[in-house]
Amino acid sequence: MAGAPQRLRVADILTVGFGTTVAMWAIGYLCRLFGDAVPAPVVFALLLLCLIAGGVVAGRYAKRGVRGGVWAGLLTGALNLLIVGSVVGGQTPNALKAGAWMWTAGSLGVSAALGGIGAVIGSHRRHPLPEPDWPGGLAVVAACATFLLLAAGGLVTGFDEGLAVVDWPNTEGYSMFLYPLARMTGGVYLEHSHRLLGSLVGLTTLVLAFQVQFTEPRRWVRRFAWVALLLVVGQGILGGLRVTGHFTLSTQPAHTDPNVLLAIVHGICGQVVFATLVALAVWRSRAWQDAGPPQPAPSASTDRTFGTVLVGLVIVQLMLGALVRHFTWALDILRYGLPIDPDRLIAVGQWALHLHITVAVLVVLLGITVGVRAWGLYQGVPPLRRLGSRLLLLVGVQVALGLAALVVSGNDAPDRRPTALDVAVTTAHQVTGAAVLAWAVMLLLWNYRRLTPRAGAGAV
Repeated sequence: MAGAPQRLRVADILTVGFGTTVAMWAIGYLCRLFGDAVPAPVVFALLLLCLIAGGVVAGRYAKRGVRGGVWAGLLTGALNLLIVGSVVGGQTPNALKAGAWMWTAGSLGVSAALGGIGAVIGSHRRHPLPEPDWPGGLAVVAACATFLLLAAGGLVTGFDEGLAVVDWPNTEGYSMFLYPLARMTGGVYLEHSHRLLGSLVGLTTLVLAFQVQFTEPRRWVRRFAWVALLLVVGQGILGGLRVTGHFTLSTQPAHTDPNVLLAIVHGICGQVVFATLVALAVWRSRAWQDAGPPQPAPSASTDRTFGTVLVGLVIVQLMLGALVRHFTWALDILRYGLPIDPDRLIAVGQWALHLHITVAVLVVLLGITVGVRAWGLYQGVPPLRRLGSRLLLLVGVQVALGLAALVVSGNDAPDRRPTALDVAVTTAHQVTGAAVLAWAVMLLLWNYRRLTPRAGAGAV
């Protein structure tokens, strides 16, 4: 395995290509959320600029020159074919418009050309720049894509549109990748785009697993990458079965059995998957591998205990938050006629909310303790100092968002449709919770990497 990185030196192309794709999808998704408020020419221009920016990164930091930008742009164009299918899809299931091949060729050609142009721009630098952490870059991109997916899933749940599309893996009888863009409106857009983003996360994690397998000398990291892929695949299946209840291609609601319990599990597992990919990104990073031996610290054992308990409490808190989000809105149950008593459902939601608030107090107190100790006790250990200070910031933001979520939800939440403000606040609260989990995991990992409770212990 020692010579693998030299034989398969494509980490820069993979990182820039997938990273540019994730950025383009994020821009397109956000613009589309506002409907016609963002003119199509503006969206198109932003996407083209994103392609050029990817080429600039390749030209400025990689060592391939223009060729690197072209290859990265070509990869981005190939990945964007997952979206191009929505443009070339016909008005009947799985049909293609005339000239569909031109869209395919155009996506590849334009992406490669703009990537090359960006590389030309980026290559004009006065001083040589240090090469980025390419081997760990793709794991960072996968984590970012998953974070975007979590936000999209939060909007689906917030607007109560988890069953806007009744079939899976197809969408209204269409192949997921050929569903016409013109039909993606309202709740269907929220649900279908969430599925498309999930496919991007799955593909990114698949490529990441293979990259780790062929370039990573540590066996346990290689195995962890495959575990991450299995978690992503399982998460996708959970999301589909949440809609249909069982494996079926039927487009008839009568043939499906939506499952609220699976929806809750799906929401929880999504955040665990995000934390898993964050951990993989930490282990793959140059900083982790280049760090010296751990420093003896009498308080290391105490901080590890606090950090482990914090990670566990945050996971419990995320589980309770998922219960609150799915059980507070009884409209989902009433609309689709699921065999659950609405009064009992609301009672469960209220119980979950009270417990959610109680555990939140514990998380805040422990989060502040862990953050202050990491920031104050280890001034000479930069990763711990930085992560501790940022954890404190995240905990403060999460407390503010939690209070705002209580205000916007109110006691009348089960009796009305959620507003855009409701969804914005609750989704921000959800994704910030995922960020708190990720930071707690990173802080715990770096504690093990840089500190040891006794002298003479070996590096992790």
